Amino acid sequence: QVQLVESGGGLVQAGGSLRLSCAASGSFFKIKDMAWYRQAPGAQRELVAAIDSGDTTNYADSVKGRFSISRENAKNTVYLQMTSLKPEDTAVYYCNVRDAAYLRYWGQGTQVTVSS
Repeated sequence: QVQLVESGGGLVQAGGSLRLSCAASGSFFKIKDMAWYRQAPGAQRELVAAIDSGDTTNYADSVKGRFSISRENAKNTVYLQMTSLKPEDTAVYYCNVRDAAYLRYWGQGTQVTVSS
């Protein structure tokens, strides 16, 4: 059983910053890929940023230059630093990890609300 615990969401004004964290615990094979997704009301869940075991990163066009994903392998933790936030960034943000057995796990989600 794997638990992904997310933290760092909240309410922020446009132009502000937030840092999300997601820590994995429990029994799993070595974590390979880590990512953040988000889902706004009435919209599909979309990939925001991803980082693989070689620290190669990938970002959605809408967040390039504003968001930064990083990981701390010793703590099985992934971070999402969000800057210059916009109202359209408002969504529930979900952590997702894939382990060496190609099993994927999801966090419970953390709400990010950006006011104009």
